[in-house]
Amino acid sequence: MNKAIFLDKDGTVIDDVPYNVNPNLITLKPGAIEGLQLLHAQGYMLIMVTNQSGVAKGYFTEVELPAVEQRLQELFAQHQLQLDGFYYCPNHPEGTVEPYNVSCNFRKPMPGMLLQAAQEHQIDLKQSWMIGDILHDVEAGNRAGCRTILIDNGGETEWIKDNEFREPEFTCEDLLVAAKYILNAAPGHLHDQLLN
Repeated sequence: MNKAIFLDKDGTVIDDVPYNVNPNLITLKPGAIEGLQLLHAQGYMLIMVTNQSGVAKGYFTEVELPAVEQRLQELFAQHQLQLDGFYYCPNHPEGTVEPYNVSCNFRKPMPGMLLQAAQEHQIDLKQSWMIGDILHDVEAGNRAGCRTILIDNGGETEWIKDNEFREPEFTCEDLLVAAKYILNAAPGHLHDQLLN
């Protein structure tokens, strides 16, 4: 079985430009590459899981998303990294574009994207982590059975903790600090007990 780092995209790995699909506007956040290099060196797969409700809301189309993934792969490749998976959910229940205006198990905070990635890449979720900048990311990771880290950089504005899945194991300011925490973390026996 493999172990993975599940990564939110906007506000976690790259600067958050709302509803952006222009590859030229994609820039990596400080600490992102350094943190991901540390994790990659320890054998973690790097899997991106991102909500892309702009499709459901009519801001862009699904055919524009492969160029986003390609740009991310180019930026990673400049540092001898690669994304091992790129998963996105185009749906939103309040969208205006059919058939994307639905609720589903893939849109974070639900864990569908992580569960699909785990199946397709033989990932042991208990040995894996979800890192994101809002509590929906934390909830998706916890629901999937991962350990979770919240990047607190202003992305979360509501701070609604209305269930036990919305509590991260660790909170920090960027991916580099997150990576160091993961590499220093004790085995997840306590976390496993909480899930059982």
